Amino acid sequence: MEKENSLETTQEEMEKSYSAACAVALVVGGSSGIGLEVAAKLASKGYRVVNISRSAAPSDRIQSICADVAEGNELEDAVRSVGEEMGRIDVLVYSAGFSMAAPVEHAKEKDYRYLFEVNYFGALRAMQACIPFMKEGGGKIILVGSLAGVLPIPFDGFYSSSKAALDMLAREARIELKPYRISVTDVQPGGTATGFTFKRKVYSDEENGGYYKELNKAVAALGNMEQGGMSAVEVADCIMGALEREDMPVTLVCGGKNKGYKLLDKILPQRMMERVNARSYNQ
Repeated sequence: MEKENSLETTQEEMEKSYSAACAVALVVGGSSGIGLEVAAKLASKGYRVVNISRSAAPSDRIQSICADVAEGNELEDAVRSVGEEMGRIDVLVYSAGFSMAAPVEHAKEKDYRYLFEVNYFGALRAMQACIPFMKEGGGKIILVGSLAGVLPIPFDGFYSSSKAALDMLAREARIELKPYRISVTDVQPGGTATGFTFKRKVYSDEENGGYYKELNKAVAALGNMEQGGMSAVEVADCIMGALEREDMPVTLVCGGKNKGYKLLDKILPQRMMERVNARSYNQ
């Protein structure tokens, strides 16, 4: 009996040792779109992948914890449960997002506060919960931003503002976390063909106070831009390329066309770029 118990203990220790050797990747917003594709690719690379979102990821290879990033401490509690159970978090990919088409003049406080809670404060809180589990062994943090944080989307200005804030958060956090070998990157996709297009909250003609023609034209142009843009798989490949680098870039624009737009924003006079950007959304 003692010999049998000894064998069981040895096997248990081996399992724990093997478990500790497997890198843990946490994806927030990994039930669909870009987040799901990233989670699937991480799982194929041998990571133990956990998704945190309101609905479970449709894959047996991805463990899911159902939580709402905008509700109380659900996000922090979920992150800590992962870190405590697995003893580490090596990668965080924050891909949760919300978009709303509304005029600045008539946007409701509850809507734009919710948007920032999901897009910006959720990312910040996920980082704060993950960092203690990364400090000992280092880690990598990917914030899924947007080219909209560089080139504003008419009537989706709160989304653009939240992504601009996310970019600055990533750039500043890199400086603070470098001594702990924790790298942070803001990945900036342009239009991407996912279901995100059809989940956008769009203010009705009655709600937008006379901006309905301009708003509807901008929403239609944005939808076409997204559905005719990169695939979620292509963006996920871009993110995986960053994660595989020992020294991740500060910011990473996905796609040659999008890199061209960002370059134009740097070299063209601001007024000229404003006109180019406005015409892209039929303004």
